[in-house]
Amino acid sequence: MSNKKKLLILGKLPPPYMGPSVAFEILINSGLKDNFELLYLDVKANETLATLGKFSIKKVITNLSIYFKLIKILLTKRPDIVLIPISQATLGFLKDSVFLYICFLCRSKVMIQLRGSDFKRWLDNASSSTRMFVAFTLKIPKGVIVLGHNLKYLFRDFFPEHRIYVVPNGGNYHIPEHQYNTDYPVKLIYLANLQSSKGIEDVIDAITILQREQPGTFVMDIIGEWRKNETKEKCLAIIQKENLPVTFYSSSVSKNKFEYLLKSDLFIFTPREPEGHPWVIVEAMASGLPVISTDKGAIIESVIDQVNGFIVKPSSPVEIAERAKQLISDSGLRISMGKKSRELYKQKFTETKMVQNFTDAFMDVIDNKN
Repeated sequence: MSNKKKLLILGKLPPPYMGPSVAFEILINSGLKDNFELLYLDVKANETLATLGKFSIKKVITNLSIYFKLIKILLTKRPDIVLIPISQATLGFLKDSVFLYICFLCRSKVMIQLRGSDFKRWLDNASSSTRMFVAFTLKIPKGVIVLGHNLKYLFRDFFPEHRIYVVPNGGNYHIPEHQYNTDYPVKLIYLANLQSSKGIEDVIDAITILQREQPGTFVMDIIGEWRKNETKEKCLAIIQKENLPVTFYSSSVSKNKFEYLLKSDLFIFTPREPEGHPWVIVEAMASGLPVISTDKGAIIESVIDQVNGFIVKPSSPVEIAERAKQLISDSGLRISMGKKSRELYKQKFTETKMVQNFTDAFMDVIDNKN
């Protein structure tokens, strides 16, 4: 009979492919299986990005079914710890709170995880009744996991410091060493959903500046799916007008993302709005690329300004262009920053390191008798 503790993880399996769903898929297939008797429950109610946030009777029925599945698992399997990701929006949190109250009624010890960084802003702008409900609900979990040390402040009103755990994203990527390019054109790459909040418009404006000032020195691959037609039409119109050296690929090529990353020289991802710890940053670092990004979420704990890339202000195409020009024109700097990215990835952001951080957090809560 196994002496392993039982761990139940709730999450949403892809599709759709988003940070949280990718994280959940990685987690349930990770080395946590070696440390725990691992159970999981897929709580997905949306098959596509188009249905996110939209009400339907089908989704209500799906959610009710998921709640009953959770009750069955808790009563039959009796996990030692349950990990529940929580939303940072009112309706999402209300839905997630049902999971927490079910665990409370079944006397199951539970932890929560936030996979973003917008929790406090949402709560500060919520109604007083919502804030009271959240404060009351957060008395249930025994700890919270965030993606970076600079995100611990989000929960200091609800948990003591020693119950706020930091577990950055990580993956064990078995990929070749980067073969660095010292010639022109330098290949830039953007890999994320193509939406304003992710900074795609700022990237297009930045390469417009680059094309006017340094034509012929670079090309760019952009991989992702458009979320809004108006954003797509605006960006494509600029690309056509300025004759930008850009090639678009749909997210279907993401299964081969490392082929594209390893053939690139510079990764650009400059979100305007709150992020968690983006997987694309980890993947770019694992591929040995210098990174240009913004100070959103836990990004600055991966992209160290002037060490393995540059941190620019959000919504600043001019600054993106200036930093890109610096890296395009200086192959030595580009290569040294890329090598530093790979080094930092190996030190901090492998799946092995992530699993150890999760295991330490889970065992600390399991062993706590309160």
